[in-house]
Amino acid sequence: MDELELLIDLHITNHRQGPGNDETTMKAFELTGLSPENSIKIADIGCGTGAQTITLAKNTKAAITAIDIYPVFLNKLNRTAHKLKLNNINTRAGSMDQLSFDQETFDLIWSEGAIYNMGFEAGINYWKQFLKKGGYIAVSEISWLSNERPEELTAHWQKEYPQIDTVSGNIRKLESNGYSPVAHFIISKDCWMENYYKPLENGFEAFLQKYNHSLEAQDIVEEEKKDIAIFNKYHNFYGYGFYIAKKL
Repeated sequence: MDELELLIDLHITNHRQGPGNDETTMKAFELTGLSPENSIKIADIGCGTGAQTITLAKNTKAAITAIDIYPVFLNKLNRTAHKLKLNNINTRAGSMDQLSFDQETFDLIWSEGAIYNMGFEAGINYWKQFLKKGGYIAVSEISWLSNERPEELTAHWQKEYPQIDTVSGNIRKLESNGYSPVAHFIISKDCWMENYYKPLENGFEAFLQKYNHSLEAQDIVEEEKKDIAIFNKYHNFYGYGFYIAKKL
């Protein structure tokens, strides 16, 4: 298996492929001001195995289209939705930067922990065409929480994601790309540790055993451990900001 296949196999067993929880998802939805009783259309872009998709489907009457580039993630989401008897989720395999929807299709575009694959500004600008006039976007994005931070941390994120910006910088990007910011908040440390990193750590040994402690598998685990160590050391300086904005 190549590195990408190994990464997918490590993460697919987890409930989430990134920081978050049900409360955070519903808080962001409530901040849009949209009614959960209305038959709105939502696109969940970069949905992974769909933890947040399931939360939205359970708590709203929305028709949700869940998009991810990896069919294996969508297959797991489909199994979960079938088990829970949720019939308001439709999955579609595809790349977030090559969507085939008609313009002005959705009332709400959603993306938790995935827009970095395009870059925040590129994502919000490209996805805007698929929003109805007056529609909303709700995305979480890795963000600096301070203008000052340790050199080690700056070097880490310059390597991993040079587009990382401050909260205020991301709000300015929304304003510059045809949106009116509605609300924003920073997700909690527990969303990282309890809902993402600890479950991931708990799977390391089984993952290594599955692949006979191959060098490729060991490298992936070591990189994940480094990310966890960086967060534990510097979580006061960065986190996921959840941004909610309205298309003008």
